[in-house]
Amino acid sequence: MLNCNTIFLSDIHLGCKDCQAEYLLHFLQQTEANTIYLLGDIVDLWAMQRQVHWPQAQNQVVQLLLQKAEQGTKVVYIPGNHDEAMRLYRGKLFGNIKVQLRGEHTTALGKKLLLLHGDEFDKEVSFGPLQSWLGDNLYDLLLFLNRWYNRVRRVTGGRYFSLAAYIKSRVPGALKAIGRYRQAAIKKAKRGGYDGVVCGHIHHPELTLEDGIIYCNDGDWIDSCTALLEHSDGGLALYHWAEQAECLAALPLQAIQTKALSDSKAA
Repeated sequence: MLNCNTIFLSDIHLGCKDCQAEYLLHFLQQTEANTIYLLGDIVDLWAMQRQVHWPQAQNQVVQLLLQKAEQGTKVVYIPGNHDEAMRLYRGKLFGNIKVQLRGEHTTALGKKLLLLHGDEFDKEVSFGPLQSWLGDNLYDLLLFLNRWYNRVRRVTGGRYFSLAAYIKSRVPGALKAIGRYRQAAIKKAKRGGYDGVVCGHIHHPELTLEDGIIYCNDGDWIDSCTALLEHSDGGLALYHWAEQAECLAALPLQAIQTKALSDSKAA
């Protein structure tokens, strides 16, 4: 069992056929936290308008989140664009899960983090309607390839591998869009006086320190299968969770404090 202060999850896309609910269920069963933040696109209402895909594992994910909230875990739900209808219920409770439009979290070391889904940065990232349409459709193709590629891997005894993320990381246009998104999120946090920002939306897990701001993208559960955790000492770590748990990146906040101090002296 992995115990931590806080879990940040986004882009689960319940109701979508690409949702990796089995891996998420295993993650939630193997972790305990004081607080869980659900940062948007938890339920994919867009996908469900076309076709509802709701296997037992997805139902178990919902039940487990409700159960954790009932047992004392603080669970906050900040809707995204795929579940934007839930924004109408801001301030309301579903079970013991509270709905908010955005939030903030202070870590054990006193770092104040802005919490949001991230779709508000689309205008700053977009290359235009045609490019956006192409990007969406190409990503759907990548998810299709990812789904069948990993079915073959399971049959042959291989572990889950994000083919979609691998291909996306080698497309210059995608990397440029990811960079624009990161910069927009960092600027938003800096303008608000925050030490960092935690978001999702673009399905690109990342944990870094840039321009004195902590940038955390907790990824997704249709492709990357990642979550951001705050450990008891206030350090942040990004985990990939499939057949085996793997720490992708760690950012001890003591190091951030040291860097910020050295930067201020240099200035």
